[in-house]
Amino acid sequence: MSQETKYTEDNIRSLDWKEHIRMRPGMYIGKLGDGASPDDGIYILLKEVLDNSIDEFVMGAGKTIEITTKDGKVTVRDYGRGIPLGKVIDVVSKMNTGGKYDSKAFKKSVGLNGVGTKAVNALSSYFRVESNRENERKAVDFSQGNITKDYPIENVVSRKGTKVVFIPDTAIFKNYKYRSEYVVKMLKNYVYLNLGLTIIYNGEKYFSENGLKDLLEDNNSKEDMLYPIIHLKGEDIEVAITHSKTQYSEEYHSFVNGQHTTQGGTHQAAFRESIVKTIRDFYGKTYEASDIRKSIISAVAIKVMEPIFESQTKTKLGSIEMGGELSTVRTYINDFIKTQLDNYLHKNNDVSEALQRKILQAERERKELSGIRKLAKDRAKKSSLHNKKLRDCRVHLGDIKKERRLESTLFITEGDSASGSITKSRDVNTQAVFSLRGKPLNSYGMSKKIVYENEEFNLLQAALNIEESISDLRYNNIVIATDADVDGMHIRLLLITFFLQFFPELIKEGHLYILETPLFRVRNKKETIYCYSEEERVKAMNKLKGKPEITRFKGLGEISPDEFQFFIGEDIRLDPVMLDPETSIENLLQFYMGKNTPDRQKFIINNLKVELDIIEEE
Repeated sequence: MSQETKYTEDNIRSLDWKEHIRMRPGMYIGKLGDGASPDDGIYILLKEVLDNSIDEFVMGAGKTIEITTKDGKVTVRDYGRGIPLGKVIDVVSKMNTGGKYDSKAFKKSVGLNGVGTKAVNALSSYFRVESNRENERKAVDFSQGNITKDYPIENVVSRKGTKVVFIPDTAIFKNYKYRSEYVVKMLKNYVYLNLGLTIIYNGEKYFSENGLKDLLEDNNSKEDMLYPIIHLKGEDIEVAITHSKTQYSEEYHSFVNGQHTTQGGTHQAAFRESIVKTIRDFYGKTYEASDIRKSIISAVAIKVMEPIFESQTKTKLGSIEMGGELSTVRTYINDFIKTQLDNYLHKNNDVSEALQRKILQAERERKELSGIRKLAKDRAKKSSLHNKKLRDCRVHLGDIKKERRLESTLFITEGDSASGSITKSRDVNTQAVFSLRGKPLNSYGMSKKIVYENEEFNLLQAALNIEESISDLRYNNIVIATDADVDGMHIRLLLITFFLQFFPELIKEGHLYILETPLFRVRNKKETIYCYSEEERVKAMNKLKGKPEITRFKGLGEISPDEFQFFIGEDIRLDPVMLDPETSIENLLQFYMGKNTPDRQKFIINNLKVELDIIEEE
């Protein structure tokens, strides 16, 4: 009989606020990560500090916010009212403390839980808060939530406002790096939603004059828009709508009180429903919802009283009431769209005609695909999830904590050796593996029909669950894991082409990555170092000295499962696939994946010459 575990007073432990945050950081900032993903914790830390400055702007205090990220240190300076000097310590180190509890002062702020800045404080190796009010300054330094220096109030000549400086703790955020592309995207969302606000980031100024209309224009080329953006604004709501000429699935950007709700929620569902209902009523036709919404690119932002989110990171809005009013969020949005979109379509015949042509085209394509789609789904049911193409993870079985869903990852591999190694090394809770058979088809210029006809594409689409919309995406991170040789690079290019052709929003929203794996293993009897570049190899050899053993990995299949666990675990290196919003996807695909053209031949010859020049110099 097993020995009974003792349960006494010694087993009961009370954690103070900072200990709890540091022990369970995922409860407060979602996943940790190293900055390769836009929803990694280091960006949530920045957002939590920035939200307070945004709320000051909303209250009419301070039109400019200055931000810098340099060598891992973050500085946020606003010119709002400044924290009351006697409460500076409490606001950043006592739970459930903050001005947002006075609903009159912060009627429609980002959040009311009073946790954000405290989490940043607890998770930073260095944290400084400085408040300037009426020519007086109060500053306090912290480390891991503990006060290291409490400065006395001093008289200064300085503009009012608050300045926060922090360095994320490397014990929690290992090898982290702020990627400016992700920070800029976050900051642009803030200025789109707060007209009149200027954010200066590392010397660059960001400002918006047209709100959500600017968002769609900045994220999509004008050549790809079917008709001019429909931009509608109300007292507590703003929407922007257009349709893509080439994109197949739906794309939504949704916000609540300035918070980017990347996982949607009540407001986004109501927005999708109301567009369908309004368009059906306008044309007097019972068009299929999928035909109406196919290729839609849109944004919706609402302001509500005391919003209820489904997690601390506020990425999904729950069911709530519009502050004090009897109507729900759903009814409010439906009424607004019904009135404003209907009026717009009546006044703009060119738009309404273009939209109807798009719907009819989608209807024809859907009917043409109906037969092959049914066959493809039947084939997927019989073969995909049962023939070892997909080795799923437990996060989808419901017995894993919700906050870990942000960590869900699908590795797309090629070859039995590589997929076998990753499968044996992975975290079965959050990491899944999809095994390709040979090189994928070049899908450039092909219709959606090929996704159902081609077994690999059909099964991949089924595994990701993205046939209609990426809102149902099963994995937060899609990682292409191929060899770092010519064939591996080609497979990467073909897979990226597939996503750009049929599901570009997966890339736009930061879900697609390339797995970086080591090129060399340098070791002696005492230590092993894995190197991802020639430069790292040289450094490792100098460190280990003597004559260390050097192994050059030619492919993923040569890396044993025991070693692979180091490359897809806590120290995983991911290279995000990013799109330049000013670049047309069609032009990009045409240049790289279309028929050989003089322009591409010239590009290859010029770049080959550069490579040869470098080799000769070396």
